[in-house]
Amino acid sequence: MKPINEIAEELELKEIIPYGDKFAKINHKLVDSLPNKNCKLILTTAITPTKAGEGKTTTTIALGQAFAQMGKKAIIALREPSLGPVFGVKGGGAGGGKCRIEPMEEINLHFTGDIHAITSANNLLSSMIDNHIFQGNELSIDKVVWKRVLDMNDRALRKILVNSGGKPIKGTYETGFEITAASEVMAVLCLSSDLNDLKRRLGNLIIGYDNTGKTLHAKDLNAQGSMSVLLKDAINPNLVQTVEGSPAIVHGGPFANIAHGCNSIIATKLSLKLADYVITEGGFGSDLGAEKFLDVKCRVANLKPDAVVLVATVRAIKEHGDGDLEKGFFNVKEHIKIIKNFGLPFVVGINKFSDDTDQEIETLKNLCNDQGVKVEMHSGFIDGGKGAIELAKAVIDTIENSVNNFNFIYPDNATIKEKIELVAKKVYGAIGVDYTDKAEEKIKLYSEEFKRYPIIMAKTPLSLSDNKKAGGCAKDFRITVRNLTVKNGAEFIVVYLGKIMTMPGLSKKPAALDIDLIDGEIKGLF
Repeated sequence: MKPINEIAEELELKEIIPYGDKFAKINHKLVDSLPNKNCKLILTTAITPTKAGEGKTTTTIALGQAFAQMGKKAIIALREPSLGPVFGVKGGGAGGGKCRIEPMEEINLHFTGDIHAITSANNLLSSMIDNHIFQGNELSIDKVVWKRVLDMNDRALRKILVNSGGKPIKGTYETGFEITAASEVMAVLCLSSDLNDLKRRLGNLIIGYDNTGKTLHAKDLNAQGSMSVLLKDAINPNLVQTVEGSPAIVHGGPFANIAHGCNSIIATKLSLKLADYVITEGGFGSDLGAEKFLDVKCRVANLKPDAVVLVATVRAIKEHGDGDLEKGFFNVKEHIKIIKNFGLPFVVGINKFSDDTDQEIETLKNLCNDQGVKVEMHSGFIDGGKGAIELAKAVIDTIENSVNNFNFIYPDNATIKEKIELVAKKVYGAIGVDYTDKAEEKIKLYSEEFKRYPIIMAKTPLSLSDNKKAGGCAKDFRITVRNLTVKNGAEFIVVYLGKIMTMPGLSKKPAALDIDLIDGEIKGLF
């Protein structure tokens, strides 16, 4: 590893905030002071993944390293890993093989403390709410909707009873925990433009309702100031490097199935001012992470991607096709439609696994060619940046020689139902949308005050539909909107499809069982 100051010098960053010699923070104010560059923004997304993931982060890092080997100035802009997946199903979230960011252990664990700061700020608000009730309840809080958070999968905390000891809330009331990566404070941090915007958004967080039904906010408790203090360092993006010494900026970590699934606006905009190419990612498949990156983040931040890389693997396609590669290619075609509906140029990037046969790779390439789609394989996991040079060349060619007609799936002035149905039909491929009575009530409630907000669809990542058992080749399906929640600080509406848990649980054999500390060294994290 290079000393982090060398990475900063290569980016012409004159001032960083070092955290030892391995990583550093960058002052977020540089976003406004640095001059604009004609930088190209590349989004990495994927087909419907298996539970283990298809290597989006590995592909993103491979591309960044390939650009560097080609003499291009590139930055990789990634999310921070959550401890939930690290100790749950997926293990480490910092790439793998010869395409990873370093130091992997620190990045996957406590890193610079950003996620812990978000957890603390969130739970400070919870304690202030309950203390207010205990101390006399001047605001007449009658219903609390704000939940506590923890950056760990713990299903036992989904529902808890809290005793505030005050009036008019007598005795205990039911609340619960969410995982930090799904929290509104995480979303607020990632969507804020600066500290003032952060503080404004924190003040607008909805905490509950009084005994007349009036909405109460964090600013009614004057909580936004103290919460901002806890987040004053967390708002600064983190500078690290890849195993090949390429720069990477890592910041924010919302999940894409229950939040908006991409890194912070500040980190992305800063990267665009420091490089010629920026490669970033959206969580899970293009129906989740890419849709939210494009419909929400790009809308809020006024961003326009130059190209998309759609990651596909033989493994996932065969799983979607019950072992048949050609049958499972249906899923690839559906994700191609999604990218085309956004009007963006793209390349299918095949992430090669060691057990993929040459025949399978060739078949997949031919299937893409039959669709008139540009496709390239990469072997970044084994070969590092050099294994992705042909993919990087294809991306550059696509940027330089393709028409970019980027558009949102829905306009700002669409109704809530129109937004939901446009995403359902043009992104998921659904034939219709059904609404529960609760959902209908919420839509009616939100239709005036919050109709301008974009929507965050919360659904399973394991299917284009809202039924994870349907898999990646679901056809002729309808989706059901179960509930909606307005996130007034983040300024979006979450739309819940199916049974979505904002506090995941551990699997029967979680990754935590294989992680250990042996002679002072961490084992089994990757």
